[in-house]
Amino acid sequence: MPATAPVALITGAAHRLGAQTAKTLHQRGWNLVVHYRSREQQARELVEDLNRERPDSAYAVQADLGLTGDVNRLASEAITPWDRLDALVNNASAFYPNPTEVATEDDWNTVLHTNLRAPFFLLQACLPALRENGGSVVNMIDIYSERPLADHPLYCASKAGLAALTRSWAKDLAPDVRVNGVSPGAILWPEGGAAMDEKHQQAILEKTPLARTGNPDDIAGTIAFLICDAPFITGQILAVDGGRSLNM
Repeated sequence: MPATAPVALITGAAHRLGAQTAKTLHQRGWNLVVHYRSREQQARELVEDLNRERPDSAYAVQADLGLTGDVNRLASEAITPWDRLDALVNNASAFYPNPTEVATEDDWNTVLHTNLRAPFFLLQACLPALRENGGSVVNMIDIYSERPLADHPLYCASKAGLAALTRSWAKDLAPDVRVNGVSPGAILWPEGGAAMDEKHQQAILEKTPLARTGNPDDIAGTIAFLICDAPFITGQILAVDGGRSLNM
């Protein structure tokens, strides 16, 4: 692939929605910078798969988005391989319950730094390269940014803040850079400490007009649309939720 291929940096791209977004953009001829924090093996395997399909088209970078120094280094290392950056996808996210009565300062720092501070300073560091190429930014929002999820005040606040940043950036960075968001509904159920039991999952589906979960391709395809096929769209947050936001 020639050096003129467009380049996208995707945070949290080692698995789940981030990995599917990387694969989708790669299929459309993009070079990829795959960010990961701790999932090194998954990130390396994804990069190896992409490079087998098209040599020298993907690159992995480790960074802890909670650390300002790592955020700045990530931006620098993302631009270096191909000396350009055309898109930034702020996908990485911290999600787990933190009820107000028991939430700690560490919870605040983990959730707000990952979900809100890191996207701000990462875009700031990437902005010259994005402006140079008429770039695009897509932020991963959440339907809970508008209709809060019980016992997740920090997560909901962080995503509401990211939604506000999306609209602010769309105004402030135009006409050089477009900024949009994607707000998923039930696509992949949460893992680990945020996992939901079957009863909770069923309650969500009962509020979803399409009565099913979505597919990672639904999110990846929407992100690719906003980056590649929507030159006159900016400042929008698209709900990809099977209609669930109608019945919250």
